[in-house]
Amino acid sequence: MRPIGTILYSSHFSRAVKKLPIELADEVSKQESVFRRDCFNPLLRTHKLKGKNRDLWAFSITAKYRIMFRFLTADRVYFMDVGDHSIYQ
Repeated sequence: MRPIGTILYSSHFSRAVKKLPIELADEVSKQESVFRRDCFNPLLRTHKLKGKNRDLWAFSITAKYRIMFRFLTADRVYFMDVGDHSIYQ
């Protein structure tokens, strides 16, 4: 278990959350809560990205939507983007 003490949010992330379908608001909140308790909980399907995003990680909100983030320290992360697979491009 790896608890997260601090999550910082990019302005891009904050704008992207507002553009998500309204029915995803509860899912984002629920998954973020799971992430704070254990960022590698199997429910999140947390994974390291490859290619140009090789320094970044992502976890699932739903089967389609993800949050892309960067570890700043072991217990601090920076949420960079949220959306479907197009966020990886």
